[in-house]
Amino acid sequence: KPLFQDLQRRLSFRIDEASKALETAKQGLLDALVDSTFKFHDQPMLPSEVLHPRNASFHCIHQSQNERPTLAIPQSNFAPVGEISEAIEILQIEGEIPEDFPEGVYIRNGSNPLFGALHSTISILGKSSEVWVEGEGMLHALYFTKNSSATWSVSYANRYVQSETFKIEKARQKPCFLPAIMGDSAAIIAAYILNYMRFGRMNKVISNTNVFEHAGRVYAVSENHLPQEICIQTLDTGDSWDINGEWDRPFTAHPKVAPGSGELVIFGSYTKRPFLIIGVVSADGTQLKHKVDLKLDRCILCHDIGVTLKYNIIMDVPLTININRLIRGDQLIKFEKESYARIGVMPRYGNTESVMWFDVEPFCMFHFINCFEKGDEV
Repeated sequence: KPLFQDLQRRLSFRIDEASKALETAKQGLLDALVDSTFKFHDQPMLPSEVLHPRNASFHCIHQSQNERPTLAIPQSNFAPVGEISEAIEILQIEGEIPEDFPEGVYIRNGSNPLFGALHSTISILGKSSEVWVEGEGMLHALYFTKNSSATWSVSYANRYVQSETFKIEKARQKPCFLPAIMGDSAAIIAAYILNYMRFGRMNKVISNTNVFEHAGRVYAVSENHLPQEICIQTLDTGDSWDINGEWDRPFTAHPKVAPGSGELVIFGSYTKRPFLIIGVVSADGTQLKHKVDLKLDRCILCHDIGVTLKYNIIMDVPLTININRLIRGDQLIKFEKESYARIGVMPRYGNTESVMWFDVEPFCMFHFINCFEKGDEV
C-alpha cells in the first residue's frame, strides 16, 4: 500500500508537470502566431483620440459648492502622463483655498494608454484599431488636508487601475490584446478569438470611464466589466464588485443614486440576450433588491440611465452593437439612422410590462443632464 501511494503521488506530479508544459507550449505557439501575423502600430496623438472631458469623470468626496481648484501638469499635448510612485505635495498654489472648504479628496478617472499611445494592428486579415474611449484607466487624486495652524496641505497622486488585463500587459512590457472594436471585420473577429484563446477575455478591462461612491466604498468602472474597488488613500485596486455574486454581466459606467432611498440604480448591456437588464442595489450595497430584463430586441450602446424620485428613465437609441452584422462584413458598432428610437419611463421596481415607451425621432445621446418629476409629469 505505501508503495502504491508513492507511485500514485509520483504519477500525479508527472501529470501535473506535463499539463503545465502543454499549457506553456500552447501559449507560446499562440504568442508566436500573433507576433508573426499582427504588427502593432502607435496611433497619432490626435485630440479626438485621447482623454477629453467628455471621456472623464471627476468624483468629489465631501462635495463643495465652491469652485474647484485646478492643477496644471507640464506634459506634451495630448500625451499620457506617467505614473508617479507616491503623492507629491503641491507647494505653489494660485489663488486661495476658502477657509470653509471641506477636507477630502477629489478623484478623476480617464484613459491613459499604458504604452504611450493607442494602437492599431495590421495583418493579412486587415486592420483593427483601438478607439478614443479605450486606453487603461488612470486615477488622479488631489488631497486637501487642513493643518493644525489652519493652513492647507495639498498633494497630488496618480495611479493606474490595476485590472487583470493591465497586469498581463504590464508584465509583458508590450501591448498584447489585439484591438477588437473598429476596423476590418475579419481582423476584428480574429482578435476576439485570439484574445480569448490567449487570455480568457475578448477585450481588455480598461476601468477608465468613471469613479463612483456607494455605501462608503469607491469604485473605478467602465461599462465592459464589473466595478473595481479603489482605496482612496493609496489608489490601490481591490476586488471586483459583483454585489455578493448577484450581478454576472457588465456594469454601467454611470450608476445613479435614487433620490430619497439612497439605492443605486444600475444596468448592464450585452451583445446577446438578454440585451439590457436593470437593477436596484440596496443603500448599504449588500443586496441586489431588484433585477429585470427589459426584453429589448437589439443590443444598444446604452451609456447612461436617468432617475427621478419614483422612476428610471431608459434611452433605447439606434446606436447598436451587432456581432452578426460584423460577420457579414459590416461595422460592429453602427448608428442605424433608419431604425427607431424611444424613451422608456419605468417605475423603480417595475417589470417589463410596466415600462411606458414614448416613440421619438432616431437620435443618439450618451449622458443625461437631469430628470425630475413635476406633478403627473416626468
